[in-house]
Amino acid sequence: MLANTLVCPIPTDPGISQFLWYNHSMPIHSSLAFGADPVTMQWSVVRGDTGTLRVEFYEDNEVDYYNTDGWIFRATAYDQSGNVLDALDCEPGEGFVDITAYPSVTKNWGLKYSSVVAQLPFDLQVIIPQEIEDTVWTPVIGTIQVLGDVTPGGTL
Repeated sequence: MLANTLVCPIPTDPGISQFLWYNHSMPIHSSLAFGADPVTMQWSVVRGDTGTLRVEFYEDNEVDYYNTDGWIFRATAYDQSGNVLDALDCEPGEGFVDITAYPSVTKNWGLKYSSVVAQLPFDLQVIIPQEIEDTVWTPVIGTIQVLGDVTPGGTL
């Protein structure tokens, strides 16, 4: 079982505008807001280890997975120290996607001994194919907090 799981609302059903989705699905208390804001989160990964995050997409009943067949998922982390974009693996499932940072990537994150060795911005982008023009949606943005490893034989 994966410990890191995030649930995201769906921006639009085919034929329904994002404006309608947001205003019917999201509570609005004091001001009128437009658009579907991405979930902002922090994901902790130990340098040199495999880190996996599952992002789940549910129907309005919050029980059934949303049909994500045909969706294209891309996730990227940005390492400012080397000015490098690291592609993260995206493995789609029925109603979810698992984002994985493998040791071959995480071993290069942070070059010091401390509790937190780096903080990298990352995001998940979803492309939902449409007949005329594809919907491009970023449901998750955040920071990967890279925790330092000190075990002999580790990455440093």
